[in-house]
This record gives sequence, structure tokens and C-alpha cells, in this order.
Amino acid sequence: MNSEINFCLRCGSPLVRGEHFGAQRPACPACGWIYFADPKVAAAALIERGNQVLLVRRAVDPLRGLWSLPAGFVDAGEDPAEAIRRECREETGLEVEVQGVLNVIYGQEHPRGAHIIIVYRAIVTGGDLQAADDVDRAAFFERSALPELAFRTTRLILGLA
Repeated sequence: MNSEINFCLRCGSPLVRGEHFGAQRPACPACGWIYFADPKVAAAALIERGNQVLLVRRAVDPLRGLWSLPAGFVDAGEDPAEAIRRECREETGLEVEVQGVLNVIYGQEHPRGAHIIIVYRAIVTGGDLQAADDVDRAAFFERSALPELAFRTTRLILGLA
């Protein structure tokens, strides 16, 4: 059973794992409610300046101290393109304009990570580069001199995986 959900969200009864809609799922024997785990979705941005790419250094675990694309979770009810504009503003101080979807990548890289990452190509339209939120550095790097990268997704988008 999913250790994050053990009781019915409708009536509070303990959930029991069973076959429901073609898979083993926790369900409530009292009221019939079935738990369907939803995937976590994140948005990331590839922001380039000439032959340089914008990266942020993680100030939190997992992989604290390693670098990745600006990214973050999409909130419920939030347009993923707006999520990456918000994340760029929060993490880098930069305002960005989304230019389009670059890739959609499936695969959770750590237990608290996203299952689906929507990667956008974006350009800087304003703001001042400064690290904030859950990153402690933000900088443009030459593609030939990248720092140690945190995630397979970042390596994939940069053509390194």
C-alpha cells in the first residue's frame, strides 16, 4: 500500500489494497472510495544566451550543491507555462517569456521528484539575475564548461545523456 495514504479521504476508514480498474489500488471498504495516485508534474526552462545556458545550484536535498535547469512543481490548477514563469522569477529573479515546449520527459529521479517534466524553451525579458527560493546560485555557463549536474533530465536536455 502507498505509505502516504492509509485512510479514506471521505470517511476516514482504513484503506484495503485490492484489484480496481486493472491495478492494485487502495480502496475504502466502508464507502467504496478508490485512491488513484496522481503523477507529480514539474516544469523546467532551457534559457540560452549565445552558447551559454542558465543553470541554478540546488540549496536543498536531494542533490544539494549540484546544478540543474530552473524548474519546479506545477501547482493544482496552474498552467504549466505559468508555473515555469513563476519558478524562474522565484529562483533567478528573471522574467521570462515561454517560446514553446521543448520536451516532455517521464521518469521520477528521486522519491520526492516529479514523474513528468515539461521542458520549455524560454527567453529573458526582464529582471536581475539573483539566486533565491530553493537555489543558492544562478549563472550562465558555457556549454563547454558546465558544472556538475544534478539530474538526468538536465543532462538529456543539454544533449549530454
